[in-house]
Amino acid sequence: MNFGTLRNIALALPETTESPHFDKTSFRVKGKIFLTIDIPKNQFCVKLSPKEQDLFCLFDKAAIFPVPNKWGKQGWTLVEIQKIPEEMMRDLITAAYLTVAPKKLAESLQKS
Repeated sequence: MNFGTLRNIALALPETTESPHFDKTSFRVKGKIFLTIDIPKNQFCVKLSPKEQDLFCLFDKAAIFPVPNKWGKQGWTLVEIQKIPEEMMRDLITAAYLTVAPKKLAESLQKS
């Protein structure tokens, strides 16, 4: 997996924009961040619901794990890009998008 693939997956989601976020790149929908990437650390971070976070972390706790602070308790989840398959990356990004997207956008994506 690579960050080009990750970027393409994120930008294919409706109304997603890319912008800097401190020393990272963020992907947003309607101004809300659902994904950041940290190229030097080979990680990305997604905003998940607590239930989704628990489920995804079952895959491999060394590959997908909550951010180790209060942000992690709010659903922010770190992912080691080299340790997951592309389909899981796609599922993580889509889940994060659906977590923060306005209801109408989320519903339109889920119907397609």
